[in-house]
Amino acid sequence: MFKPSLASFARKISIPEMAGGNANDFTPSRLKTEILSGLTVALALVPEAVAFSFVAGVHPLVGLYAAFIVGMVTALIGGRPGMISGATGALAVVMVSLVASHGVEYLFATVVLMGILQILAGIFKLGKFIRLVPHPVMLGFVNGLAIVIFMAQLTQFKVPGVGGDLVWMSGTPLFIMLGLVALTMIIIWGLPKITSIIPAPLAGILVVAVLVITLGIEVPRVGDMASIQGGLPNFHIPMVPINFETLQVIVPYAFILAAIGLIESLLTLNLVGEITGKRGGASQECVAQGIANTITGFFGGMGGCAMIGQSMINVKSGGRTRLSGIIAALFLLIFILAASDLIEQIPLAALVGVMFMVVIGTFAWQSLAILLRIPLTDALVMVLVTVVTVLTDLAIAVIVGVIVSALAYAWNNATRIHARTHETPEGVKVYQIDGPLFFGSTEGFAELFNPDDDPSLVIVDFMNSRVADQSALQAIEDLASKYESRNKELQLRHLSRHCHRLLNRAGQLVIDADDDPDYEVAVDYSIKTGSFG
Repeated sequence: MFKPSLASFARKISIPEMAGGNANDFTPSRLKTEILSGLTVALALVPEAVAFSFVAGVHPLVGLYAAFIVGMVTALIGGRPGMISGATGALAVVMVSLVASHGVEYLFATVVLMGILQILAGIFKLGKFIRLVPHPVMLGFVNGLAIVIFMAQLTQFKVPGVGGDLVWMSGTPLFIMLGLVALTMIIIWGLPKITSIIPAPLAGILVVAVLVITLGIEVPRVGDMASIQGGLPNFHIPMVPINFETLQVIVPYAFILAAIGLIESLLTLNLVGEITGKRGGASQECVAQGIANTITGFFGGMGGCAMIGQSMINVKSGGRTRLSGIIAALFLLIFILAASDLIEQIPLAALVGVMFMVVIGTFAWQSLAILLRIPLTDALVMVLVTVVTVLTDLAIAVIVGVIVSALAYAWNNATRIHARTHETPEGVKVYQIDGPLFFGSTEGFAELFNPDDDPSLVIVDFMNSRVADQSALQAIEDLASKYESRNKELQLRHLSRHCHRLLNRAGQLVIDADDDPDYEVAVDYSIKTGSFG
């Protein structure tokens, strides 16, 4: 019997396991690659965490602490080595109304509850349902997220204008900014063709930063967004009343945040898995995200989830083990504690260039080529998910995509059911049913028969069909009743044993055969109550 427990997730982590491979693979060269990948990710995390803090309406350190804690915990025990987690925009846009109406302490309490819900989702293995997300939805998710990342970088091209409002750059400042962004992208594109000693994104950031600082070029820098200097995060119990009214406030937000966080994390898990050749880990990732957010809520962080942009930076820079994520979190903490003055001098143009390359690498360009060659429904779902991701958020987009895909699948199967008929020499009419019988095809199933004109004995053969749910059983009973009301006999062949029991109890005649299928119907029948449950 399955017993929900955290024991399977709280395993002791050895050096080879932490590295995500065996001891022989963990060489000095691998160590260098992981450290440099982690440093690159940490540099890119800083402006993202600060920006998402502004979106949520909290202090920048609240986002930075979340990026550090969530990143560290998920790097240690997450379901996919090499995946990066932190404060994200998808969660921030939900948090802003809570912070505005009730304050940051309610946010911390919500993040704790969000983490608990995610832990429960992992314990009860709900992460496996991510497999229900169709491939067109995945492509739409990737494309939409790439567009969102691109649009998020455009805010770096705005500067304070008259009255303090942000206005678009123009003239020389704009050309300098674009030139530095282009230089960063050229370095990232060209360096791997020359050497792999240093990750290309890190090289791009360093070269542009040195150029800007040495020449004293006036461009927006990380410090222009906000100061990132701070101390260690302190343990802090959220200062909210412990009563029913508080739960009424935080529970809806916690469920939404938990769902968004898990959807984005599990989709990123699959995407990183395709690149690194890894499978599984969905339930472990749910628990890791939950533990990370629970801890974050108690240490003054805004919570977080997997970050596809930073994950792509990491894997493209060579990060394949848990060590790169751990190093990224540690560097981020070092930036906060001791290196804020230096990090604040990094030009935003360099980080924008890195993220633009992430956009180019993330967008599924092949989806544009196959758009006209795949079924129309799949193409529409792909475009729909992309558009909804850009206009609303990831969770809504994925849910909409799954629902539309499911409805399209149900409709296609509903139209597949048909029957081939023939009469035996004895005058018995046989209906050979083809296609699945379920809630969507019951009406079409009923239209196949003609009780008024059929002979006194009719056989319905389900050899090439499958009875899928209670609606299908009800359709069979209704059909039998029609023939019975006309004093005609209906016999059913090649149904599953489960259907035999249910229909025999209903008084219908089912003929046993050695080649009856043994699949189960998705209906529970209670012997005690004699009813469907």
